[in-house]
Amino acid sequence: MPLHPEAEPFVAQIRELAPDLGGEVTDAATARRLSAARARQRPAPEVERVDERLIPGSYGVEVPVRIYWPSSDAGLPLIVHFHGGGWVIGDLDSHDGLARSMANATRSIVISVDYRLAPEHRYPAAVEDAYSATVWAAAHADELGGDASRLAVAGDSAGGNLAAVTALQCQERGTPDLAFQMLLYPVTDHDFTTQSYVDSGPDCLLTKQHMMWFWDEYAPDLEVRDHPHASPLRADDLTGLPPAHVLTAGMDPLRCEGQRYAARLKEAGVPTSTQHCPGLFHGFAPDAERIPVAAEAMRELYAVLRAALG
Repeated sequence: MPLHPEAEPFVAQIRELAPDLGGEVTDAATARRLSAARARQRPAPEVERVDERLIPGSYGVEVPVRIYWPSSDAGLPLIVHFHGGGWVIGDLDSHDGLARSMANATRSIVISVDYRLAPEHRYPAAVEDAYSATVWAAAHADELGGDASRLAVAGDSAGGNLAAVTALQCQERGTPDLAFQMLLYPVTDHDFTTQSYVDSGPDCLLTKQHMMWFWDEYAPDLEVRDHPHASPLRADDLTGLPPAHVLTAGMDPLRCEGQRYAARLKEAGVPTSTQHCPGLFHGFAPDAERIPVAAEAMRELYAVLRAALG
């Protein structure tokens, strides 16, 4: 499946900005430098209010969050958002524009989580931070002006993995109750033999080599990767999870595992909708406003999320 014509100029520009992007990344500093260069080009829509806080995590760790309000109305839905970046790159700034757009489009309070990154903090540090932030959001909903009964988790790529894993943890621990999970081209497994991995190339912007490196940095122990909190596709039972929407992209090595996870959710009786973007590349969401077909895909996604949260 080729790139959509509207996406071609953007991908060409990114590959010019980072000519080694299609090769093998060898260190976190380089990967973070390339990510930061992309982030500086992204717009930041106005929202009613933005606040940054340190919230309590596990084992005395403090987790930075950035909170976005679309309005001063009371009783708004809450979305806990986890950024993508292979658990190694990305931060509050890389997904600032996406969080702002999500808050405005869904009329929700968005809590963006700056979870700990690998290799400095390997699995399960990010998982612990993601769950802690979700518990905090539920407990402080009234203070934030939100409605705890309309609490969702959302994320893209590795953030989609953390959103799916957080939903699993909420079910396992019995708290908090989630109304929805929004998974954008999520990592759900560590199988590099799927057809979408076989098909992937530089135009995907994310390659097989990148994902193998990300997994090595995040969870070098192969047995650890099999745990459902690392690879949610390997969970024995997905029954009882909150309703989900799973978005996949055609130019993405993660396409197959995202589609398989959506199928598993449906088989388990979880209300699940899917959205496939055949001509788009992995990681398009933060840059969607620069690509008309991607912007349209995000409007569709936000409409689903807005409807799910009432």
